Amino acid sequence: MNLSEKENAFTKNDLIEQLGLKNYNSAYPLIIAGPCVIESFELVDLCASFLKNLSEDMCFNLIFKASYDKANRTSIDSFRGPGVDKGIEILAEIKNKYNLPILTDVHRISEIEKLKNTVDIIQIPAFLSRQTDLIVESAKTDRIINIKKGQFLAPWDMANVIDKIRSTGNNKILITERGVSFGYNNLVVDFRSIIIMKEFGVPVVYDATHSVQLPGGSGSCSGGDRKYVIPLAKAAAALGSDVLFFEVHPNPPEAKSDSANSLYLSSLKDALKSIFAIAAVEDNI
Repeated sequence: MNLSEKENAFTKNDLIEQLGLKNYNSAYPLIIAGPCVIESFELVDLCASFLKNLSEDMCFNLIFKASYDKANRTSIDSFRGPGVDKGIEILAEIKNKYNLPILTDVHRISEIEKLKNTVDIIQIPAFLSRQTDLIVESAKTDRIINIKKGQFLAPWDMANVIDKIRSTGNNKILITERGVSFGYNNLVVDFRSIIIMKEFGVPVVYDATHSVQLPGGSGSCSGGDRKYVIPLAKAAAALGSDVLFFEVHPNPPEAKSDSANSLYLSSLKDALKSIFAIAAVEDNI
């Protein structure tokens, strides 16, 4: 792909229009937020209700996320979720109850048919970002596709991933920065990636919570450090990230996945105030 060619561009405004969202302050990034995994309907409902009210109070566009299966857990004993059938049933109920666009990740081609009529954005996990068949079959649904950049990929490698999606005639693409491997059990963020990937003619997402993960760093599970989530999200906002991604939980230490790096729901409002202030300044420079 010629990085200067943007004839197939899909913009932040296109994303807003495609999802039927509101024309809030154009400087604000869209927010993808929700629990890491569907632990129960009650938990997902609590998070969705809180986030919906917050988005209306603060006037930002929200995309709700939750996973029905965490297939890449560290341990065989780790909680994975309810599975695709029950998970999609729960996400459909949340979508209808709160009128929210839904994002979830897919791990197998066999799951695509089951989720395509409920989910607005199909996400390809970072560990699967080179799986051509999964990417192509997901793109054939004509849904928006969010590809997480693998922890092992350079930002320019995502040009080939974008080509795989566009080969199906689908140009509705998001790409996500979520950190890069830095030795064992550690990730760092090279913020040049956001600048580089914004040249590809697609919106760039910054995954603030997974970027501070320590993969496998707690032995039988991944660790992390949530104190870095908001400072790094502010940096991404200053660089013009189109979308910010947060995993949230009412009580992260009790979360069944990503407990070390998920944000407290109660902390999100103040965090977003400062992030949006930075985004507004960046937009006016």
